[in-house]
Amino acid sequence: MREFGSVKLASWLCEKNIKFVLRIKYGRYIQEQGKELKRLSECGLVPGTSFYLPGVKVTKQKGFGLFDVAGYWQRKYRDSGEDEGWYLLTNIGTLKQAVTAFKYPSAIEAMFKDCKTGGYNLEKSYACDDRLKTLILLIALAYSYAILQGSKFKLRGIQKYIGRLIEWKRAQRRHSSFWIGLYGQLWVQRSGGSRDGFLPCNYCGIDEN
Repeated sequence: MREFGSVKLASWLCEKNIKFVLRIKYGRYIQEQGKELKRLSECGLVPGTSFYLPGVKVTKQKGFGLFDVAGYWQRKYRDSGEDEGWYLLTNIGTLKQAVTAFKYPSAIEAMFKDCKTGGYNLEKSYACDDRLKTLILLIALAYSYAILQGSKFKLRGIQKYIGRLIEWKRAQRRHSSFWIGLYGQLWVQRSGGSRDGFLPCNYCGIDEN
């Protein structure tokens, strides 16, 4: 769950014996056994550090059980990285498992965007029932093909040519395997070989015929 979760939700998930990782705000109070209440912001989390606290009380309210709390802030590299750390409420068991599980939805969100505004515009098809199922199947096949093609371009080291065009008002270039696979074929067709400094089609592994 990417949004901030609640202790009430975590308690309900525990009752259902469901594993979870919920992000909580840094202002949340926690209490380790035998220690005083403190805010998560007082745990000293800074870029490049992490911690895992098993069996702590989370919130001042009574009636909730104990949870594990993980803190993780990835080290910044060349001024690139998260602006703030993650405070995670979980029952998974280890810091590594909690962080890995929390990262999964980001990949799913990217896939949703590829199938919608970032690629196939599925939401604008206004299809329903059987037509929607058929369309999703076709998109799944096309999506897989685009990723495979993009991976081939990257392995051949030519993604920097395909991904060098920048969209209007876009701060970062697109370099995903999906995008390169989806639009790389257009670049190859436009290049038409080695003219204008472009690489020939046969270098890309594509038959000119």
